[in-house]
Amino acid sequence: MPNKRGNNEGSLTKRSDGRWQACITLDGGKRKFFYAKTRQEAARLLTNALRDRDQGLPIVGEKLTVAQYLMQWLQDIAPGLKPRSLQRYEEDVRLRLVPALGKTALARLSAQQVQTLYTAKLREGLAPGTVAHLHAVLRRALGEAQRLGLVQRNVATFVKAPRPARHEMHTLAPGEARRLLEVAADDRLEALYVLALTTGMRRGELLALHWSDVDLEDGYVQVRYTLQHLKGGAYTYGSPKTAQSRRKVSVTATAIAALRRRAVRQQDERALVGPAWQEEDLVFTNALGGPLRANHVLQRQFTPLLQRAGLPLIRFHDLRHTAATLMLRQGIHPKIVAEMLGHSTVSMTLDIYSHVIPDMQRGATEALDRLLGGADVADVAEINPAAGGERGSITGTRARERREARREHEASTEGDNSERGSTTRSDYADRGLMSGLMSTSLK
Repeated sequence: MPNKRGNNEGSLTKRSDGRWQACITLDGGKRKFFYAKTRQEAARLLTNALRDRDQGLPIVGEKLTVAQYLMQWLQDIAPGLKPRSLQRYEEDVRLRLVPALGKTALARLSAQQVQTLYTAKLREGLAPGTVAHLHAVLRRALGEAQRLGLVQRNVATFVKAPRPARHEMHTLAPGEARRLLEVAADDRLEALYVLALTTGMRRGELLALHWSDVDLEDGYVQVRYTLQHLKGGAYTYGSPKTAQSRRKVSVTATAIAALRRRAVRQQDERALVGPAWQEEDLVFTNALGGPLRANHVLQRQFTPLLQRAGLPLIRFHDLRHTAATLMLRQGIHPKIVAEMLGHSTVSMTLDIYSHVIPDMQRGATEALDRLLGGADVADVAEINPAAGGERGSITGTRARERREARREHEASTEGDNSERGSTTRSDYADRGLMSGLMSTSLK
């Protein structure tokens, strides 16, 4: 019969209920069925299935919709997500993905549909960072669907997501940092600002700091939690951002003194409130002992403090950037700074604070000059007077005069006054000065 299909070509039959059935035999003898209202639609499904089988691709059905899959996927991943992360995932799925793509068959979702969704959300005024997060959620969901064989490919990987707008970093100069602490001296949250400026701890880590994680005798705090606010006023203490964020951070003498004052003030607040006090062992609390809300700290406490101090209206997170910048410019090793900040790698620290690298390079060259005898531009001009013309002989003379004065000074010092010995002692003094700068410069 001319219309009879050969082996492994599949079959098309009309069912008693009027629908058309397409059938294909898979490897191992298992058969897969597709159903359609018309013969043409069933033939299309059969052709696609045969093509996918021959190319080694999974044979997917078209009954499961994007909405059905995403809702099930949320339930599957919920146990492994932090409460705040799960809340954001649910918002993306329920408010943005399902209304736009939910009725589409999961297997027929196209990259063009996803790209159109992103463009529409940007035009509606959604921030690029929010759309980028939406993209990350969809990409993860479709990646799991591909792993399970529900789709042939992850169409989100073919879509260009918007780049989140990077917040411009604003840091305080040393004088501005000292001014901030001077004005904050009588503030009930003084210790919060001191810790932020001298340790670089994140806002959520500071607001979740417990007294049990503070050691005033040995001078350190243990970062074990981060405060996360949820809908309806609920909150939770989650684990820090990364494994490296769970860390032990040394604190300055200034911070220790501020924490002691905070403990005394908190005792007075607890006595004033009485039984209404909400005891959670928190260092920084609201009037009743509960955790502070992050937006309240910014709007009601931090911004007015900056205004009273006459300082730029920076973000609270910029105190973290300020701490890192001050430490790097004081010569603190980037590895130590990365550990204090809770960064996973030193390269991350140097990438974020690349604006400090030129200062670090200048400090390195100056240190080499001190170590190798103080060579400067004048010495170079003396070595090659022709390069500087008439100026070469003048600067060369100045260089000789400086070296002679240095030799006379070395001859007058006690003990071994060799150039190498004198420089080594100076180098040790410089190191000692650097190690104490962070504990004294902000007092």
